[in-house]
Amino acid sequence: MILVITILFSLLYLFQINKMTYALCESKEIPEEKQQKIYTTVNVLVTILIVSFYVEILLQV
Repeated sequence: MILVITILFSLLYLFQINKMTYALCESKEIPEEKQQKIYTTVNVLVTILIVSFYVEILLQV
């Protein structure tokens, strides 16, 4: 049950973070070449955050 909730939360969270990253790239007029690196970095960091959150919850239950 915790895994399902975490996956749903993760998908919504990643979607929202990507929307905000897109808005940042548009407002700062970042070139297309650098945008892919920004998206990759942000997504990797958020994924690490989500996995650590899941492990912490799993260890407390």
